[in-house]
Amino acid sequence: MAGMLKMNHISKSFPGVKALDDISISVEKGEIHALVGENGAGKSTLMKILSGAYSLDSGEILLDGEKIENTSPAKMIERGIAVIYQELMLLPHRTVAENIFLGRYPKTGLGKIDYKKMERDAKAVLDELKLELDARAVVEDLSVAKRQMVEIAKAMSRNAKIVVLDEPTAVLGDSELEGLFDIVKRLASEGVTFIYISHRLKEIFELCTSLTIMKDGKMVESGPVEQYTTEILVSRMVGRDVKDIYPKRTRNIGEVVLSVKGLTRKGVIENINFDLHKGEILGIAGLAGAGRSEILRAVIGADPIDEGTVELEGRPVKFKNVKEGILAGLGIVPEERKAEGLMLQQNMIFNMTVPALRKYKNRFGRLTPAKEAEVTRKYIETFHIRPGSAHTITNFMSGGNQQKVVLSKWIAADCKILLVDEPTRGVDVGAKEEIYEILNQLIENGLSILMVSSELPELLGTCDRIMVMNEGRQTGLFDIDECSEETLMTFATN
Repeated sequence: MAGMLKMNHISKSFPGVKALDDISISVEKGEIHALVGENGAGKSTLMKILSGAYSLDSGEILLDGEKIENTSPAKMIERGIAVIYQELMLLPHRTVAENIFLGRYPKTGLGKIDYKKMERDAKAVLDELKLELDARAVVEDLSVAKRQMVEIAKAMSRNAKIVVLDEPTAVLGDSELEGLFDIVKRLASEGVTFIYISHRLKEIFELCTSLTIMKDGKMVESGPVEQYTTEILVSRMVGRDVKDIYPKRTRNIGEVVLSVKGLTRKGVIENINFDLHKGEILGIAGLAGAGRSEILRAVIGADPIDEGTVELEGRPVKFKNVKEGILAGLGIVPEERKAEGLMLQQNMIFNMTVPALRKYKNRFGRLTPAKEAEVTRKYIETFHIRPGSAHTITNFMSGGNQQKVVLSKWIAADCKILLVDEPTRGVDVGAKEEIYEILNQLIENGLSILMVSSELPELLGTCDRIMVMNEGRQTGLFDIDECSEETLMTFATN
């Protein structure tokens, strides 16, 4: 195979684990090549070998036909390899210019840092990339999207030939996503090669030209993106059809537990009406900005209501804040789990027990750590959370396992109604399947779920009914047997 980059027969083992087993990929100049697979497939390990962070046990790397012998991180940077991780490697209190030239600051004749030249050079790089960034701006004052642009500028200032983007869009909005795609496509047209890692399959079809599928440390196959559909890609990644990801269950819908009438928050949502039954998953579909998340926030008391009523098991309620909603038996899994759903610097014990600390106090009002740990271990085992230590800090867990912790804390708090916003955002296909199974277990145990999702197959595969929103208004409410993706999109855009 021809290729600007070739990684031939790469293998890598760690104690007790064969992380990569005879992997070969080839990427052409100017390609945007997707690397897809579940967590644990070996994608990150392969890229760490490319960047020089890991040595390889066997195999070879060729760049422009030349075999690379010394693969230290410094040497790989010199050869034009740049990796931009999801957790950006920038100094927040330094300027854009200082971050672009980190470790390469220009000096004056007296050996001092030449800040004026550094700012001029940074501006030249930014202008060449057509990035609207001030070289003097402090990085911590920038949005995540603009910080990513700083990372790209840093890579291009080193004349990067190959740029690896590892989950670059996990926290980007639609407009920011479009901006990132524009610059990637422009640089690719100028000959820069990109390797793109993402769990968001829609992005791969929008952006990438070719892909490699990995599973369990092995390469499944490679090919042009146009050869694949979402269904084919998922089946290759997980080894079975996409329809099999959603658990089968017997619908056992009970009485109304939540009734919303005329719910209005001026300028945001208007005249929303629905009932949620015991043992039901009611989905909410719509485009970004349609008011889906705002319904959840209004119901639980995070945002004020201007008009309308909310009844909980036939009793009118008007929560002044989220705490009141939680005490009444509601729980919320927010869209931004890292910012709003978890205390990232705390362990699983803290995160799983914090919503209902009263349950873990003894008769003297003191917390009983043994009881907290026992409950945490129960859900770790039940939901196969990894790593399996209750003392694991959640910041160091994968997205799928973090989401399991968020779900567990509401179950541990005896939540009756769960409001779920984008339940599988930023998690791999295997973790999605596990999360769907957890939701299924909750429903079978009598909970009720109100669920927002941007993934129409997810709504169709898990929900009993689906409500559709458009620009803050309710445009449809369908039984699952009555709707399709086409129906939902028609009402979401009407």
